[in-house]
Amino acid sequence: MGWATWGAIYFTVWWTVLFMVLPFGVKREEVEQVGHQPGAPARPQILKKFLWTSVLSAVLVLLAWASGHFGLVEWRTLFRE
Repeated sequence: MGWATWGAIYFTVWWTVLFMVLPFGVKREEVEQVGHQPGAPARPQILKKFLWTSVLSAVLVLLAWASGHFGLVEWRTLFRE
């Protein structure tokens, strides 16, 4: 597989991991304010979550690449009928 394919795989894994990481560390506002959604987080820390998402996604994609590159999994035989 080429670099464009691995880029697309990383992109897909990144979005999947983002939805897994988003709820971590969420604390609601203790005092509800008029006009604010009651379930909205007090401090979303989105940049921290983007960083964790990028690192976790890179590790997962690297493991997938290494498993094929070093022969741990023969990807071509998995998709044969």
